[in-house]
Amino acid sequence: MKMKTLLITFGILLLLAAIACAVLCHPAFGLLRKHTTNVEQSANWRNGQFRNQVPTPQFTGNTSMVLTMWKFLTERGNSRFPSDTIRALKTDLNSIPTDSDWTVWFGHSSYLFCVGGMRVLVDPVLKLEFPASLMLKPFAGTDIYRPEDIPDIDLLIITHEHWDHMDYATLRDIRQRVKRVVCPLGIADYLIHWGYQPDIIFELDWYDVCQPISPMTVTCLPSRHFSNRLITRNQTLWASFMVENNGRKVYVGGDGGYDKRFSEIRENFGQVDLAFLENGQYNDNWAFIHTTPADLEKVIIDLDAKQVFTVHHDKFALAQHAWNEPDSVAHSIAAKHTINLLDQPIGTVVKF
Repeated sequence: MKMKTLLITFGILLLLAAIACAVLCHPAFGLLRKHTTNVEQSANWRNGQFRNQVPTPQFTGNTSMVLTMWKFLTERGNSRFPSDTIRALKTDLNSIPTDSDWTVWFGHSSYLFCVGGMRVLVDPVLKLEFPASLMLKPFAGTDIYRPEDIPDIDLLIITHEHWDHMDYATLRDIRQRVKRVVCPLGIADYLIHWGYQPDIIFELDWYDVCQPISPMTVTCLPSRHFSNRLITRNQTLWASFMVENNGRKVYVGGDGGYDKRFSEIRENFGQVDLAFLENGQYNDNWAFIHTTPADLEKVIIDLDAKQVFTVHHDKFALAQHAWNEPDSVAHSIAAKHTINLLDQPIGTVVKF
């Protein structure tokens, strides 16, 4: 009898192990990818992982990280989620002329912009198949765009590997329409594993400059964040980017907490025409790796961009603040400092 019980227990454990292995081997996790670059040669790689330019504890709360995450997962305050469908527009992206500069936001940190006649797509998260669907639940009305809606793309930018910025299903489905890709160190491994040709990918370290399509120039710049796709942290780099084309400059801010980089960018690049800045999913418990409302004001002042579009909100509840708080924060700062804030509903074509 004991032997039979032992065999049944062993069989159950073996089955669970097989299921876990099958799940983790899903290409979205990227565990089977081959490393195509030596990330350890980077000056930003120290003691087995990438590091920020300044010390950056990921957790800044007064309670334990485990307790904080448990409360986040179990306490579902009504203010975190909209009570009604989010207002959004379904725009025919193929029909927008490329003879002017414009942007269309898809919610959270996914957006398309055209500068100097070239289309640039940033961090597209538009499909959310398993396993991403277990982690990200779009607000009602915000998931109206699909990979098939995306036109031919001159340049795809990925800022870092987090699930809300780098979606396997979306990137798989649009790859035939992407001419060039720019990403931080380590991200190319994923993309090649997902079917992208290595010769179209420009994988950059901080302060590297490339010309993916002439005459467009892209500079990889620091952010203050972290990376992890599953458990291991900081094995790929996170970044922001400056895109320059036809005399215009667009700053792709990515994710990250406040530091001196914004004033340095203003000093090195002059006044940019448009800055996409993180605004949302902030919390005092992770105040150094996301932009808090108080720090957003500092970012906007330091960067001194001609126009600002804030992102990282209005699609997913990844923090405990009210779902619409980031919108109020941005408009309050803009009114206080006379900022040309371009924030508009999802799907709106905004000229800049």
